[in-house]
Amino acid sequence: MQIKSFETAAIEAKRFSKSGEKVMNIKIENNSAITQISKLDGEIYQIDYRFTANYTGLGYIKIEGHLNVAELGEKVMDEWRRTNNLPVDDANAVHNAIVSNCMVAALIISREIKLPAPIPIPRINMQKKPEIRPSDGVEVA
Repeated sequence: MQIKSFETAAIEAKRFSKSGEKVMNIKIENNSAITQISKLDGEIYQIDYRFTANYTGLGYIKIEGHLNVAELGEKVMDEWRRTNNLPVDDANAVHNAIVSNCMVAALIISREIKLPAPIPIPRINMQKKPEIRPSDGVEVA
């Protein structure tokens, strides 16, 4: 399977709290879902998706769209029609593409509507280097 294009069709975001209001213990859940797969021209298939970042009690960001893939195959389409699931390798590739593309958009949207970043922000912890004392060297006998 090869991803040919990625397109966002709809973005919806809402903050429930007032600006500046302090909310403790925010739980952020990110989720991606494949909503539909359809065949386009030749060997090109369209996969519709929905990405959500839910901020428990604080708000949400929802992004919907589709990506076009090549070389999906009828065997995979039969499994999709039967179980609404893709084979593990194909599902991993599709969900990684969805999350990596939507996470950037969700990060920008979260800043605009004053929600916390939907990804953990790395914390920098600069530590003082330990002092080397003369007695800490190698002892030679």
